[in-house]
Amino acid sequence: MTQFFLNLLRLFWRLWFYIIFIGIVFLFSPILLIVTSRQKWYPLFFKLARFWAKTTLLCSGFIVRKEFLEKIEKGKSYMFIANHTSVLDVLLILAVIESPFVFVGKKELSKVPVFGFFYRRTCVLVDRDSFKSKQKVFVEVRKKIDLGLSICIFPEGLVPDDESIVLADFKKGAFKLAIEHNLPIVPLVFYDCKKRFSYTFFSGSPGLLRVKVHPFLKEDVLKEKDVLGLRKECFDVIKKELLIHSS
Repeated sequence: MTQFFLNLLRLFWRLWFYIIFIGIVFLFSPILLIVTSRQKWYPLFFKLARFWAKTTLLCSGFIVRKEFLEKIEKGKSYMFIANHTSVLDVLLILAVIESPFVFVGKKELSKVPVFGFFYRRTCVLVDRDSFKSKQKVFVEVRKKIDLGLSICIFPEGLVPDDESIVLADFKKGAFKLAIEHNLPIVPLVFYDCKKRFSYTFFSGSPGLLRVKVHPFLKEDVLKEKDVLGLRKECFDVIKKELLIHSS
């Protein structure tokens, strides 16, 4: 009986989360239609996206604690990467990073009602089964960098179906883009998203969301290493942190 009531509470809590998640988008949709109609207005959209993210997390009972091991310079473009286990990951990186960035993400999310409409207008979409789509990403990313924006990719690609996996293998795309466009790579570690809000519906709880922003892999490192070397170095940094804090 106790488990029944616990699941009932989690059901209402998760429904509340999604009401806020979608409700804010609905509420601001007239403004969003305007600020997403011109690429030069993206920084304004980004401010609204950060408000959406921080409000959703706060109203759902999450407290963000962030630690920066290196400072992000204003006006400089970066490649942000992080582990990916939850819908909270998108909200959390928006809440933590103040410098405007654009997500490179799977095209399937564009089908999500309401959210998907603005996702298509503001993100660089990629079809991982299409070589042509992957090549187009390089062109689109260049356009975003020319506007002074940074890029964000979750290099695992998809959230692993097996939630016992600490960190799934990284795809090469983020590291190819970083080398191609000379972007310092900024590894972020999200420690609590899987515990707090995994894709197992009757699980999770409000609470602390910890984030660590690791020292950057800068331009000189990018020149010295190949794609596979960069991928391994970033994978090892994030996995080591996750293993330490899960033990």
